[in-house]
Amino acid sequence: MAHRQRKRFGQHFLRDSSVIADIVNAIAPQTTDTVVEIGPGEGVLTTPLARNAGHLHAVELDRDLITSLQKKFAAQESVTIHSADALQFDFSSLGSDLRITGNLPYNISTPLLFHLIEHRHAILDMHFMLQKEVVNRMAAEPGTKAYGRLSIMLGCFMHVQPLFDVPPEAFDPPPKVVSAVVRLWPRGADAPHIADTGRLSQLVAEAFSQRRKTLRNALKNNFDEAELVAAGIDPSCRPEQIAIASWVNLANILVARDS
Repeated sequence: MAHRQRKRFGQHFLRDSSVIADIVNAIAPQTTDTVVEIGPGEGVLTTPLARNAGHLHAVELDRDLITSLQKKFAAQESVTIHSADALQFDFSSLGSDLRITGNLPYNISTPLLFHLIEHRHAILDMHFMLQKEVVNRMAAEPGTKAYGRLSIMLGCFMHVQPLFDVPPEAFDPPPKVVSAVVRLWPRGADAPHIADTGRLSQLVAEAFSQRRKTLRNALKNNFDEAELVAAGIDPSCRPEQIAIASWVNLANILVARDS
């Protein structure tokens, strides 16, 4: 399918057959699986995924691509093409134990990840290709430069495992950055209890907007030094040094205080 890439959709089409095979092998779809592909593009991943999955749902925004995909998979009842914006799509409506994948547009990757978190109870796992820098931030540990809001908010709900890098020349047109494939799956009993996700997000965003400051200064609008110490936090630490569990605890304290 010949298709002119649209910059507003952040389209970079995967061409490298070895990378395609590596992604499919990482997902390892089974005949009992419901696979959801976000942004199937020209269908280079869709074809091998549909060959092995029980049912494949493809969510595409570009109407030109939708027409081509519908023609290509018209004879396969196990493939459903959804003309929709993934940022607004109700993934939970497709069932449970969903295996979600896609070469995500870099310009919407972070809001899309947060949208998918809202549907985590219907998700078995997710495999995405993203900008390597974003994957590094997703998987970052406390005390590292990449650790921040994305690491914390994803880490509250998901396990994150970087798999392998993908060079720019694997795409058409080549992006200006290195990409990486990452696996995510929902946390179970080890997930922290969060009293108010919005309050947690607000607190973390406020702190990391001043990440060079110590917590006594970055969080002075919410906690004094004695309160930080009582919560097990060293006021002289900086935001990137604080583990996810401690951020959740601080947010829960604020929720309890306001109730």
